Amino acid sequence: MRLGNAALWLVSTALVFSMAVVSLTGCASRAPQAPSVASVPETHVVRRDETLYRIATQNGLDWRDVARRNGIGPPYLIYPGQRIRLAGAAGLGGSAPSVSPVQPATTTRPSSAPSDTVARAGPSPTPAREAAGAASRPSPSTTTTAPAGAGAAAGTLQWHWPADGPVLRAFSNSASTRRGLAIGGQRGDEVRAATDGEVVYAGSGLVGYGRLIIIKHDARFISAYGHNQELLVREGEIVRAGQRIASLGDSGADRPMLHFEIRVDGAPVDPTRYLPRR
Repeated sequence: MRLGNAALWLVSTALVFSMAVVSLTGCASRAPQAPSVASVPETHVVRRDETLYRIATQNGLDWRDVARRNGIGPPYLIYPGQRIRLAGAAGLGGSAPSVSPVQPATTTRPSSAPSDTVARAGPSPTPAREAAGAASRPSPSTTTTAPAGAGAAAGTLQWHWPADGPVLRAFSNSASTRRGLAIGGQRGDEVRAATDGEVVYAGSGLVGYGRLIIIKHDARFISAYGHNQELLVREGEIVRAGQRIASLGDSGADRPMLHFEIRVDGAPVDPTRYLPRR
């Protein structure tokens, strides 16, 4: 009788163990899976408060790959309404520049992923050191067409200098600085739209740029205006070339200046290729 009870106990234990294994197997099979390549949409339209990192991870992608595919380099600036390519061939920017996980700066960020700020960017940039010798104050220009050889992508856009002060820092392809012009001036000086477009961002959510305005000019071109003292336009507003959009300031900078960028397909380019000669 004792032998029969022992055998029954062994059979019951084996049955419980088998059921546990089946249960665990079922749970494992129901574990959430990363999106398959086939399920990733080809493009994504950026919404407000989205970041490159968030868009990539929600689709099971590496944000560095998404940046490379779209030709977006440091500081990984994106804006609401921008179409980001997630799958397929590279975007209109052609061969995208190499992307480092963190933009080098005087202080090192511990994170290897873009910071979670506005629908706008990745790693928060550090204001670059200004050029030692500032050029003498030039006279402003008014209108221009895109210079010959600047690229047919400029189309019929007519570019104007956004501020009248001297260029304190020229454009550089170095990843250690924000890629644009630093234009000097006094607090309250006019900051003007470089050409016609729609304001797609106006705020101070991007660390290192202070009060920032981003204007979309067409499907490929945007311009950015940072360190303003006061913003005079709102998101969704249509602006004209030469229209005052802000007052020059030192928000996010160590002295009054305008940080000005032109980007083509998300990639920064030298603004002096498009601005009239002073």
